[in-house]
Amino acid sequence: MEEKTDEKILKTALRLFAKYGYHGTSMRDIAGELGLTKAALYRHFSGKEEILDVIIRTGEEYYESKFGSFAKPPQVPKSVTELKQLSMKQIAFTMHDPAIVEYRRMFTIEQFLSDEMAKLATKHFVTGIENMYRGIFSGMMENGILKKNDPGFLAYEYVSPITLMIHLCDRQPEKEEEALKRMEKHIDYFIEINAV
Repeated sequence: MEEKTDEKILKTALRLFAKYGYHGTSMRDIAGELGLTKAALYRHFSGKEEILDVIIRTGEEYYESKFGSFAKPPQVPKSVTELKQLSMKQIAFTMHDPAIVEYRRMFTIEQFLSDEMAKLATKHFVTGIENMYRGIFSGMMENGILKKNDPGFLAYEYVSPITLMIHLCDRQPEKEEEALKRMEKHIDYFIEINAV
């Protein structure tokens, strides 16, 4: 099925925002990349701000459906093996899904230029994943899978090294194999220390 023009515009705009930033990309750039006139682009979207709003909204929905969130968390793992499987699946999605990689790059660039983008970057890079794992760890503690502890602190301890390794791979993709080994070792160590 042929991709709709609106979808092409959004994908192209996201790719350009991820490469040059929102502020470094014009409607003319987006139109030129698509082989459209600016007038044709304005028939689909009222401006660059609307394009960004739609990109963020659809990106949030996509991320939540594939990764989970505090509001819509994945099912609480029934074992530490399931915890590791969930985490490795989320890591692979975060590192390899083309749209998610571009969203992360866009947030990284724009977090210093926009308060709204800074809030979204904090949500995705820190608080959102910590809160989701806090809920997961609380459930695992209640089910007797993890030792009783402060689930918020454990979530911070768990996700911080993983987040650092993902950001390292964004800057140095050649380090992915090493980073994945370190993340897996980190998860194994966390499980060894915290499992009942």
